[in-house]
Amino acid sequence: MHRLWVLGVFIFLYLPLVVVIVYSFNDSRLNAEWVGFTLGWYRVLFRDDEMLKAAGNSLAVAFASSLIATVLGTLAGIAIQRYRLKFLNFLVMAPVAMPEVLAGVSLLLFFIQLMDMDLGMLTVVLAHVAFSVGFVAVVVRVSVASLDRSLFDAARDLGASPLAVFRHVTLPLVMPGIIAGFLMAFTLSIDDFVITFFTAGVGFQTLPLRIYSMIKISVTPEVNAVSTLLMILTLVLTLVAMRLAPEAIKGEA
Repeated sequence: MHRLWVLGVFIFLYLPLVVVIVYSFNDSRLNAEWVGFTLGWYRVLFRDDEMLKAAGNSLAVAFASSLIATVLGTLAGIAIQRYRLKFLNFLVMAPVAMPEVLAGVSLLLFFIQLMDMDLGMLTVVLAHVAFSVGFVAVVVRVSVASLDRSLFDAARDLGASPLAVFRHVTLPLVMPGIIAGFLMAFTLSIDDFVITFFTAGVGFQTLPLRIYSMIKISVTPEVNAVSTLLMILTLVLTLVAMRLAPEAIKGEA
């Protein structure tokens, strides 16, 4: 009975994803019923200039925000674990626990009213950094916690400065966790919709925003095709992150 419940949960979670993938090959514009197999919607997708531009924007935002979040999150994760800074832990993790709608509205008001910034790519990157730093910090903190402290003591006994210990001991040992944190931040950024919706402004679209604008009119197999590719990219990056730092990813979950 227990196995049947587990099987039912997995079917509930993954059956909609399977339907999206299958119908991306459906030879019908209406997408209401299965007509036949075709790769035509993927060809349409790669000829859609607006979709390609939105995908390029998503990749650029994801790479920039993940890079910044990885640097800040790595420093925060090391500091939280080494110095037990509870206030820093709270500051870093608050955006993670905050509802996305509240975070999006708060960032929107911050950019417009306080900073007087024009909404666009820069505001989206900064917004993604704000919610990604916490995830990177958690992954890196768990990686640092798993290290043997005697390695650092041995390096100091041999005359290494704190900076040298960080560069030649700490950084190489936690590098898998840092890479995993970067991949997690990249994954969260590339498929974020709610916070991006509030901070993108007019004239700047990422892939999730483009998909949303398309499904308001009709759900064609092109939407299924781009959703399938986005799903595959997300799953691959998540699996790589779990392979690099399994303890860290489990600790975050």
